[in-house]
Amino acid sequence: MTSRRRSTVLVTGASGFLGRRLLTRLGEEHDVIAISRSAVSGPVRSYRGSFGSLDDLKQLDGHDIDVLVHLASEIGGATEEAALSVNLLGTRRLLRYLGERGCRRFVLASSIAAAGCLDPGFVPLELPIGDRHPCLAVDAYGLSKYLAEQLADYFSRLFPDRAFVSLRIGSIADKPGNEDRWCSVVAPSYRPFVLLGQVAADDVVDGIATIVGAPGRSGARVYNLVAPDVRSRDAVADVLRAKLGERAARLDVSPYEVIGRHSPPVYAMTALRDDCGFVPTRRLASVDR
Repeated sequence: MTSRRRSTVLVTGASGFLGRRLLTRLGEEHDVIAISRSAVSGPVRSYRGSFGSLDDLKQLDGHDIDVLVHLASEIGGATEEAALSVNLLGTRRLLRYLGERGCRRFVLASSIAAAGCLDPGFVPLELPIGDRHPCLAVDAYGLSKYLAEQLADYFSRLFPDRAFVSLRIGSIADKPGNEDRWCSVVAPSYRPFVLLGQVAADDVVDGIATIVGAPGRSGARVYNLVAPDVRSRDAVADVLRAKLGERAARLDVSPYEVIGRHSPPVYAMTALRDDCGFVPTRRLASVDR
Protein backbone atom coordinates (compact mmCIF):
# COMPACT_ATOMS: atom_id res chain seq x y z
CA MET A 1 0.00 0.00 0.00
CA THR A 2 1.50 3.34 -1.06
CA SER A 3 1.65 6.13 1.48
CA ARG A 4 0.01 9.43 0.74
CA ARG A 5 2.35 12.09 -0.62
CA ARG A 6 3.13 14.86 1.82
CA SER A 7 1.98 18.25 0.61
CA THR A 8 4.60 20.85 -0.18
CA VAL A 9 3.80 24.10 1.61
CA LEU A 10 5.47 27.42 0.86
CA VAL A 11 5.56 29.89 3.76
CA THR A 12 6.37 33.57 3.29
CA GLY A 13 7.42 35.69 6.26
CA ALA A 14 8.87 32.56 7.81
CA SER A 15 11.43 34.44 9.92
CA GLY A 16 8.76 36.41 11.80
CA PHE A 17 7.09 35.79 15.16
CA LEU A 18 4.26 33.69 13.70
CA GLY A 19 6.32 32.27 10.86
CA ARG A 20 8.87 30.57 13.09
CA ARG A 21 6.13 28.83 15.07
CA LEU A 22 4.26 27.85 11.94
CA LEU A 23 7.30 26.22 10.33
CA THR A 24 7.61 23.86 13.29
CA ARG A 25 3.89 23.07 13.33
CA LEU A 26 3.54 22.45 9.60
CA GLY A 27 6.78 20.48 9.41
CA GLU A 28 5.15 17.68 11.41
CA GLU A 29 2.86 16.75 8.50
CA HIS A 30 4.09 18.54 5.36
CA ASP A 31 7.21 19.29 3.39
CA VAL A 32 7.82 22.96 4.10
CA ILE A 33 9.87 25.48 2.20
CA ALA A 34 10.25 29.13 3.03
CA ILE A 35 11.10 32.39 1.34
CA SER A 36 12.10 35.34 3.47
CA ARG A 37 14.26 38.43 3.30
CA SER A 38 15.87 37.36 6.58
CA ALA A 39 17.60 34.08 7.42
CA VAL A 40 15.32 31.23 8.44
CA SER A 41 16.54 28.66 10.94
CA GLY A 42 15.33 25.11 11.34
CA PRO A 43 15.08 21.93 9.28
CA VAL A 44 13.27 23.48 6.31
CA ARG A 45 14.55 24.38 2.89
CA SER A 46 14.67 28.15 2.74
CA TYR A 47 15.44 30.82 0.17
CA ARG A 48 16.45 34.42 0.71
CA GLY A 49 14.40 36.92 -1.22
CA SER A 50 11.21 38.92 -1.55
CA PHE A 51 7.87 37.27 -2.31
CA GLY A 52 7.07 40.21 -4.57
CA SER A 53 10.13 39.78 -6.80
CA LEU A 54 9.71 37.48 -9.80
CA ASP A 55 13.47 37.04 -9.97
CA ASP A 56 13.51 35.84 -6.35
CA LEU A 57 10.50 33.60 -6.88
CA LYS A 58 12.27 31.84 -9.73
CA GLN A 59 14.41 30.16 -7.06
CA LEU A 60 11.30 28.05 -6.39
CA ASP A 61 10.89 26.81 -9.98
CA GLY A 62 12.08 23.31 -9.09
CA HIS A 63 9.36 22.77 -6.48
CA ASP A 64 5.80 21.53 -7.00
CA ILE A 65 4.09 23.72 -4.43
CA ASP A 66 0.66 22.55 -3.28
CA VAL A 67 -0.18 25.18 -0.66
CA LEU A 68 0.84 28.76 -0.01
CA VAL A 69 0.75 30.29 3.47
CA HIS A 70 1.36 33.99 2.96
CA LEU A 71 2.32 35.74 6.20
CA ALA A 72 4.76 38.38 4.97
CA SER A 73 3.57 41.95 4.59
CA GLU A 74 4.12 45.56 5.45
CA ILE A 75 2.62 46.14 8.89
CA GLY A 76 0.47 48.76 10.57
CA GLY A 77 1.88 52.25 10.26
CA ALA A 78 3.25 51.60 6.78
CA THR A 79 3.02 54.38 4.24
CA GLU A 80 0.42 54.17 1.52
CA GLU A 81 3.17 53.62 -1.05
CA ALA A 82 4.76 50.75 0.90
CA ALA A 83 1.51 49.09 1.96
CA LEU A 84 0.01 49.01 -1.53
CA SER A 85 3.27 48.17 -3.30
CA VAL A 86 4.04 45.21 -1.05
CA ASN A 87 0.71 43.96 0.31
CA LEU A 88 -1.24 44.36 -2.91
CA LEU A 89 1.08 44.39 -5.93
CA GLY A 90 3.68 42.09 -4.39
CA THR A 91 0.95 39.65 -3.39
CA ARG A 92 -0.44 39.79 -6.92
CA ARG A 93 2.93 38.68 -8.31
CA LEU A 94 3.10 35.84 -5.79
CA LEU A 95 -0.41 34.57 -6.53
CA ARG A 96 0.15 34.83 -10.26
CA TYR A 97 3.45 32.94 -10.06
CA LEU A 98 2.02 30.09 -7.97
CA GLY A 99 -1.33 29.97 -9.74
CA GLU A 100 0.34 29.46 -13.09
CA ARG A 101 2.45 26.65 -11.60
CA GLY A 102 -0.47 24.64 -10.25
CA CYS A 103 -0.64 25.61 -6.57
CA ARG A 104 -4.03 24.42 -5.30
CA ARG A 105 -4.57 26.23 -2.02
CA PHE A 106 -3.75 29.76 -0.90
CA VAL A 107 -3.95 30.83 2.74
CA LEU A 108 -3.43 34.57 3.13
CA ALA A 109 -2.86 36.37 6.42
CA SER A 110 -5.28 39.27 6.35
CA SER A 111 -6.14 41.34 9.42
CA ILE A 112 -9.10 42.63 11.40
CA ALA A 113 -7.68 46.01 10.33
CA ALA A 114 -9.32 45.33 6.94
CA ALA A 115 -12.64 46.29 8.53
CA GLY A 116 -11.18 49.60 9.72
CA CYS A 117 -10.52 49.04 13.42
CA LEU A 118 -7.22 50.98 13.39
CA ASP A 119 -9.25 54.18 13.02
CA PRO A 120 -9.97 55.62 16.51
CA GLY A 121 -13.41 56.63 15.22
CA PHE A 122 -14.29 53.20 13.85
CA VAL A 123 -17.82 51.99 14.56
CA PRO A 124 -18.73 48.64 12.96
CA LEU A 125 -21.96 48.23 11.07
CA GLU A 126 -23.05 45.55 13.54
CA LEU A 127 -21.88 43.27 16.33
CA PRO A 128 -20.41 40.77 16.10
CA ILE A 129 -18.28 42.12 13.26
CA GLY A 130 -18.76 39.86 10.25
CA ASP A 131 -16.03 38.10 8.28
CA ARG A 132 -16.84 40.16 5.20
CA HIS A 133 -17.44 43.45 7.00
CA PRO A 134 -16.80 46.12 4.36
CA CYS A 135 -13.63 48.15 4.54
CA LEU A 136 -14.02 51.39 6.51
CA ALA A 137 -10.26 51.81 6.93
CA VAL A 138 -8.65 55.22 6.74
CA ASP A 139 -5.16 53.74 7.15
CA ALA A 140 -3.06 52.30 4.33
CA TYR A 141 -2.41 49.00 6.11
CA GLY A 142 -6.09 48.17 6.63
CA LEU A 143 -6.88 49.22 3.07
CA SER A 144 -4.08 47.07 1.66
CA LYS A 145 -5.29 44.00 3.55
CA TYR A 146 -8.83 44.48 2.30
CA LEU A 147 -7.62 44.93 -1.28
CA ALA A 148 -5.54 41.74 -0.96
CA GLU A 149 -8.76 39.91 -0.04
CA GLN A 150 -10.33 41.34 -3.19
CA LEU A 151 -7.27 40.13 -5.08
CA ALA A 152 -7.93 36.61 -3.77
CA ASP A 153 -11.51 36.90 -5.03
CA TYR A 154 -10.16 37.93 -8.43
CA PHE A 155 -7.74 35.00 -8.65
CA SER A 156 -10.47 32.59 -7.56
CA ARG A 157 -12.36 33.64 -10.68
CA LEU A 158 -9.28 33.12 -12.83
CA PHE A 159 -8.60 29.72 -11.21
CA PRO A 160 -12.08 28.48 -10.24
CA ASP A 161 -10.85 25.04 -9.14
CA ARG A 162 -8.49 26.47 -6.48
CA ALA A 163 -9.10 27.38 -2.83
CA PHE A 164 -8.33 30.86 -1.46
CA VAL A 165 -8.70 31.62 2.24
CA SER A 166 -8.05 35.04 3.76
CA LEU A 167 -7.78 35.02 7.57
CA ARG A 168 -8.61 38.29 9.30
CA ILE A 169 -6.25 37.71 12.20
CA GLY A 170 -6.57 39.70 15.40
CA SER A 171 -3.83 41.49 17.30
CA ILE A 172 -1.41 38.85 18.62
CA ALA A 173 -1.84 38.94 22.39
CA ASP A 174 1.40 37.18 23.33
CA LYS A 175 3.69 38.94 20.89
CA PRO A 176 6.37 40.86 22.83
CA GLY A 177 4.90 44.13 24.02
CA ASN A 178 1.27 42.95 23.81
CA GLU A 179 1.15 40.55 26.75
CA ASP A 180 -0.90 42.71 29.13
CA ARG A 181 -3.19 44.85 26.98
CA TRP A 182 -6.64 45.16 28.52
CA CYS A 183 -9.71 47.34 28.00
CA SER A 184 -11.47 49.09 30.85
CA VAL A 185 -14.08 51.78 31.43
CA VAL A 186 -11.65 53.93 33.41
CA ALA A 187 -9.14 54.04 30.57
CA PRO A 188 -10.94 52.84 27.45
CA SER A 189 -8.67 51.98 24.57
CA TYR A 190 -7.80 54.56 21.96
CA ARG A 191 -8.71 51.81 19.48
CA PRO A 192 -11.05 49.48 21.40
CA PHE A 193 -11.80 47.12 18.51
CA VAL A 194 -8.11 46.27 18.29
CA LEU A 195 -7.88 45.27 21.96
CA LEU A 196 -11.25 43.53 21.74
CA GLY A 197 -9.89 41.50 18.83
CA GLN A 198 -6.78 39.95 20.34
CA VAL A 199 -5.78 36.33 19.78
CA ALA A 200 -3.11 33.92 21.03
CA ALA A 201 -0.33 33.08 18.58
CA ASP A 202 -0.85 29.34 19.07
CA ASP A 203 -4.48 29.65 18.01
CA VAL A 204 -3.39 31.38 14.82
CA VAL A 205 -0.81 28.68 14.12
CA ASP A 206 -3.30 25.88 14.85
CA GLY A 207 -5.96 27.58 12.74
CA ILE A 208 -3.65 27.90 9.74
CA ALA A 209 -2.45 24.31 10.14
CA THR A 210 -6.06 23.09 10.26
CA ILE A 211 -6.91 24.92 7.03
CA VAL A 212 -3.76 23.66 5.31
CA GLY A 213 -4.56 20.06 6.24
CA ALA A 214 -8.30 20.10 5.59
CA PRO A 215 -9.91 19.05 2.31
CA GLY A 216 -9.83 22.01 -0.05
CA ARG A 217 -12.97 23.81 -1.17
CA SER A 218 -12.71 25.85 -4.33
CA GLY A 219 -13.53 29.54 -4.27
CA ALA A 220 -12.53 32.44 -2.05
CA ARG A 221 -13.48 32.81 1.61
CA VAL A 222 -12.70 35.25 4.42
CA TYR A 223 -12.70 34.28 8.10
CA ASN A 224 -12.13 36.20 11.32
CA LEU A 225 -9.70 34.63 13.78
CA VAL A 226 -9.65 36.09 17.29
CA ALA A 227 -9.71 34.68 20.82
CA PRO A 228 -12.82 32.98 22.25
CA ASP A 229 -13.05 35.70 24.93
CA VAL A 230 -12.11 39.34 25.43
CA ARG A 231 -9.48 41.05 27.56
CA SER A 232 -11.60 43.57 29.43
CA ARG A 233 -11.72 44.32 33.14
CA ASP A 234 -15.27 45.62 32.79
CA ALA A 235 -18.41 44.70 30.90
CA VAL A 236 -17.59 45.01 27.21
CA ALA A 237 -20.84 46.91 26.62
CA ASP A 238 -19.75 49.50 29.22
CA VAL A 239 -16.33 49.84 27.58
CA LEU A 240 -17.98 50.49 24.22
CA ARG A 241 -20.35 53.05 25.70
CA ALA A 242 -17.43 54.81 27.40
CA LYS A 243 -15.42 54.95 24.19
CA LEU A 244 -18.10 55.46 21.56
CA GLY A 245 -20.49 57.65 23.50
CA GLU A 246 -23.82 58.12 21.74
CA ARG A 247 -22.50 56.20 18.72
CA ALA A 248 -22.77 53.01 20.79
CA ALA A 249 -26.54 53.30 20.37
CA ARG A 250 -26.08 52.21 16.74
CA LEU A 251 -25.00 48.77 17.96
CA ASP A 252 -26.74 45.94 19.79
CA VAL A 253 -24.43 45.59 22.78
CA SER A 254 -26.82 43.41 24.79
CA PRO A 255 -24.75 40.19 24.36
CA TYR A 256 -21.77 42.03 25.88
CA GLU A 257 -23.21 43.12 29.23
CA VAL A 258 -20.63 40.88 30.96
CA ILE A 259 -16.98 41.31 31.81
CA GLY A 260 -14.45 40.17 29.26
CA ARG A 261 -13.72 36.64 30.45
CA HIS A 262 -17.44 35.82 30.02
CA SER A 263 -17.95 37.84 26.87
CA PRO A 264 -18.41 36.34 23.42
CA PRO A 265 -16.00 37.62 20.77
CA VAL A 266 -16.90 40.89 19.08
CA TYR A 267 -15.77 39.35 15.77
CA ALA A 268 -17.94 36.59 14.28
CA MET A 269 -16.29 33.18 13.89
CA THR A 270 -19.19 30.85 13.11
CA ALA A 271 -18.09 30.36 9.50
CA LEU A 272 -14.56 29.42 10.56
CA ARG A 273 -16.03 26.69 12.75
CA ASP A 274 -18.60 25.47 10.25
CA ASP A 275 -16.41 25.56 7.12
CA CYS A 276 -13.01 24.62 8.54
CA GLY A 277 -13.81 22.80 11.78
CA PHE A 278 -11.61 25.15 13.79
CA VAL A 279 -12.49 26.87 17.05
CA PRO A 280 -9.85 28.90 18.94
CA THR A 281 -9.42 27.69 22.52
CA ARG A 282 -6.78 29.90 24.20
CA ARG A 283 -8.67 32.17 26.55
CA LEU A 284 -7.04 35.52 27.21
CA ALA A 285 -9.07 36.74 30.19
CA SER A 286 -9.36 33.62 32.31
CA VAL A 287 -8.36 35.31 35.57
CA ASP A 288 -9.66 38.31 37.51
CA ARG A 289 -7.79 41.56 37.03
